[in-house]
Amino acid sequence: MATKVASTSVPDSRPAATADSTRQFLRHVMVVGGTLREWEELGEPQWEARVAALGAIADQAGASFLTLRAFEPGSDAVDQPRWERRIGGCHVIIDPCGDGRERFAEAMQRLDPADPVNEATVAEALYAPADGEPDLIVVLGESTRLPPSLVWELAYGELVFMPLGWAELSADHLVDAFADFAQRERRFGGLDDSDA
Repeated sequence: MATKVASTSVPDSRPAATADSTRQFLRHVMVVGGTLREWEELGEPQWEARVAALGAIADQAGASFLTLRAFEPGSDAVDQPRWERRIGGCHVIIDPCGDGRERFAEAMQRLDPADPVNEATVAEALYAPADGEPDLIVVLGESTRLPPSLVWELAYGELVFMPLGWAELSADHLVDAFADFAQRERRFGGLDDSDA
């Protein structure tokens, strides 16, 4: 089952009685790319258009959350605000923090000292308002380099690398990433029978 978007088929991840039980469940999508200077250069009108287009694609694919995150601060970093939008049923989070270690340290400081420190409480502090870790992480750039903005997220998220720059990102690229994700068998760090 697919939803049509601008002549491109998008895998529909919403649960349905007739849906194929092997299809991937896609709740939280993260797109990682660009430096903070590149984010600044995009400009407000282009940002609004990008968020609207990507949010609409994520919503149509059944994702409840879409997080856009900088790949890294860059050598000439510019302060960028964190902001959010609701596009249909998808909550879009624009997170400019390009340093995963900084984000992790800030999340740990937000934890209530009375609460246990475990995977669930750390994930809640890191991803809020999203209610869980990303299922799919789309990384803009070559597959030979992981983003320094990701630390915790790399544990279970499925990575799709796209060798393109931040300014080149379009809704069609997100559709392609969803198609790639739909073909995968997630093991969440485990092995399948063929790995034994």
